[in-house]
Amino acid sequence: MGQSGRSRHQKRARAQAQLRNLEAYAAQPHSFVFARGRAGRGVRQLSLDLRRVMEPLTATRLQIRKKNTLKDCVAVAGPLGVTHFLILSKTETNIYFKLMRLPGGPTLTFRINKYTLVRDVVSSLRRHRMHEQQFAHPPLLVLNSFGPHGMHVKLMATMFQNLFPSINVHKVNLNTIKRCLLINYNPDSQELDFRHYSIKVVPVGASRGMKKLLQEKFPNMSRLQDISELLATGAGLSESEAEPDGEHNITELPQAVAGRGNMRAQQSAVRLTEIGPRMTLQLIKIQEGVGEGNVLFHSFVHKTEEELQAILAAKEEKLRLKAQRQDQQARNVQRKREQREAHRKKSLAGMKRARAGVDGDSDAEDPGVPPESEGAGQPEEEEDEAEYFRQAVGEEPDEDMFPKAAKRRRPAGPPGKKQQGKERRPGQGTDSGPPKAKGSRPQRGQTKLGRRGAAWDHRRGQARPPKKAV
Repeated sequence: MGQSGRSRHQKRARAQAQLRNLEAYAAQPHSFVFARGRAGRGVRQLSLDLRRVMEPLTATRLQIRKKNTLKDCVAVAGPLGVTHFLILSKTETNIYFKLMRLPGGPTLTFRINKYTLVRDVVSSLRRHRMHEQQFAHPPLLVLNSFGPHGMHVKLMATMFQNLFPSINVHKVNLNTIKRCLLINYNPDSQELDFRHYSIKVVPVGASRGMKKLLQEKFPNMSRLQDISELLATGAGLSESEAEPDGEHNITELPQAVAGRGNMRAQQSAVRLTEIGPRMTLQLIKIQEGVGEGNVLFHSFVHKTEEELQAILAAKEEKLRLKAQRQDQQARNVQRKREQREAHRKKSLAGMKRARAGVDGDSDAEDPGVPPESEGAGQPEEEEDEAEYFRQAVGEEPDEDMFPKAAKRRRPAGPPGKKQQGKERRPGQGTDSGPPKAKGSRPQRGQTKLGRRGAAWDHRRGQARPPKKAV
C-alpha cells in the first residue's frame, strides 16, 4: 500500500500558494465604514449599504460604540491593515460623508444632497439580480468626466481609485467582475453621482426562443406541438423578455465567461442592473491629516493670502509651544530620574557604612551592652516603674518589688498582662475592675479564695485547703 494523502512537494506548494495569497490580500486596500454621532435610522442603514458596496475588503460586522473616538479607530486600524475610513454623520441641516486616507490623510468632506437605500432601489425594479456570489470580489470602478477641472477634482479621482485594488487588464479574470461602481462628475453643478450596478453577460445573435433555452429555467412547452415552434416563432414568450441590445453594450469577449452561450471571441451583450445605493455628493473641503489639519480646498470659504499667512503663523506658533512643552517635560523627567538615582546611590552607601561600623566582622559575637552603661541607667528606670505602679494601682509598691541591683532591664512602656500579674500582689485589683467599697481591701492576715476554690495565704504565698465546717 502506498502512502495516502498529498506528497511533500504538494504540501510545500500549497503552503507557498497560501502565503502568496495572504501577502496579496494584505497589500490590497481595506476600509472601515461606520456612522458617527446621532445619525438616525436612515443614515445608519445607508452606512450598512455602503459596506455591501465595499465588500469583501471591509469590516462587515464592525461595531462602533458611543464612547469610541476617532483616535481609537485609528489605533485599531493600523494593526489590521485598514487604509481608508468612510464616515457618515448628520447635523440639524445636512448629512455629511467623509473619506479619509490612513495614516497621514488627506480627508475629503462631502455633503450628501440626495440618497436612496438599497431596499428602495430594489423595490422599484421589475426584475433585480442580486445574490451573494456577486459580493465575493470587489466591484469594478468606473470614473466619468473627471477631466482637467482643477487639482481638487484630480485628488478626488485619486482617492476613489485607491479605495479598490488595481486591475491588470491583460491578466484579469472576467468571472471575478460581477459588480460595477460608477462615479460621475458634473462640472456644471460640481456634484458626484454615486451608482452601484450588477453585471450580466448574455449572448446575442440568437432568437428569443434560443435565448430562453439557454437560460437556467427551461420554458414551458406543454402547448407546443414541436420544439421548432419555440425556436422559429418564440411562441409563449412576451416581448418584455427580449431586452433591446445595441452597439452601446455589445462586445466581443476576450475569454469565456460563466453563463450559457458566453464563448470566447463571440458577441455578447453586457447588461447593468442597479442594485443600490444611490447618492448625490458635493465636495465641501479637503484637509490635511486625519480629520484635522490645514484646509487645502473649500468650496464656499475663500481666504486671501494675508489670512492664509496669519493662519499658518498661528499654527507654527502653536506647534513651537507644543514642542517647547514637550522638551521641558523631557528635561523634568530626566532630572527626576537623576535625582532618584543619586538618592538611591547615597542610601546604599550610607547603609554600607552603617553595616561596616556596627557589625564589623560578621562572624564575631555581639558583645552586648557594657556593664557600666547598663548600671548607669538602672536607677532612673526603677523610679519610672515605681511611679507607673503608683498611678496604676494607687498604692505604694513594696520595697522588694524594685531592687536597686536588678540585673534585667525592664521595658520603658507599660507592662503586659503577664508582667502585671507578676508585679501586682495577690488581692490587688486594677483600674478596669469594678470599684470596691472603702475598707473592703483584704489585710495581710486575711485569706482569699483562689481560682480553684483554695484559700491563699498572703503571708506564705502558698495555697492551703479550706477549713472543714464544724
